[in-house]
Amino acid sequence: MRNRFDEQLLTLNKKMIEMGALCENIISISANALLDGNTKSADEVKKHGHEIDQMEREIESICLKLFLQQQPVARDLRQISAALKMVTDMERIGDQAEDIAEIIPFLGGRTGAELADFKPMAEATCKMVTDSIDAYVKQDVELAKNVIIHDDVVDECFSRVKKTLIKMIGDNAADGEYAIDLLMIAKYFERIGDHATNIAEWVEFSVTGVHKGD
Repeated sequence: MRNRFDEQLLTLNKKMIEMGALCENIISISANALLDGNTKSADEVKKHGHEIDQMEREIESICLKLFLQQQPVARDLRQISAALKMVTDMERIGDQAEDIAEIIPFLGGRTGAELADFKPMAEATCKMVTDSIDAYVKQDVELAKNVIIHDDVVDECFSRVKKTLIKMIGDNAADGEYAIDLLMIAKYFERIGDHATNIAEWVEFSVTGVHKGD
């Protein structure tokens, strides 16, 4: 019975890794499109978004089967419960990457590269997502804590972007629409960082039994 349970847990971990990779890809595509002004990336982003939605349903099904058929306890129960919570955040990461891609065609041929802080912000959020999933698979509390700390980097980038855009509007009212669109995009990146933080907090819970939000 335990061997069967371990096999199902391994399947769950593999699916989590796959979904995490999809999240990394969709963020990367959206970020590169923003910096390069590639308005044709929306279809590719949407395709990844559908794959993430499908993966969420598959993982939820695996978790529910583990609950019903294996009746896990202690750390096993926490790990499965955490996965069930994490996929919700991962799915929202996909949604927000799609939102970023949808705004790009409205930038009027301009790109996010005009603001120096967009690239490090995109890189930081992608790293947070990658590390949070790795922390789950490895059950690595220290890596999860580093993800939570790294959220400050994204928040600082967002603060600088916001100040730059406010100044841009003040200097030239004609840049107003462009600046507002970029501010929305920056907010989506900031939210992606928040979701990665949530994932990391659930990793801590799965290992220690303590959730920071409690």
